[in-house]
Amino acid sequence: MYRCNSCGALNNVRPGASGTAVCGRCKSALDLAGAPQDVDAAGLERAVNSASVPVLLDFWAPWCGPCRMTSPVVEAFAREARGRFITLKLNTDENPAAASAYGIQSIPTFLLFKNGGVVGRHSGAMGKDALASWATQA
Repeated sequence: MYRCNSCGALNNVRPGASGTAVCGRCKSALDLAGAPQDVDAAGLERAVNSASVPVLLDFWAPWCGPCRMTSPVVEAFAREARGRFITLKLNTDENPAAASAYGIQSIPTFLLFKNGGVVGRHSGAMGKDALASWATQA
């Protein structure tokens, strides 16, 4: 499953499919590389409630040193887990209400959603192996 960068729609893409994958809603080309996508509160709710795969959410802010240190880890995880996870990033400075709604008190904080609900929570920086282990076990 992949999230469209243009409209936020979730799209199922068959592994090994030939040609260029396009969004079923807006017909934009889909990025199948699996890079984490920035999301706002409304986009987060749509993704969490519609995804048939787990959603990993990174709460972060540009001024946060541990967040900047963790960013390449999240990027690497997202690319390796593409199609099996949707990886999103929510800037807490731009979306304070969403951070408050989830009780975020420190960043980076990671939430893992499955079937519309939170199934895992971790605060603090992690290495790639730790992030992957946590996300797959939660």
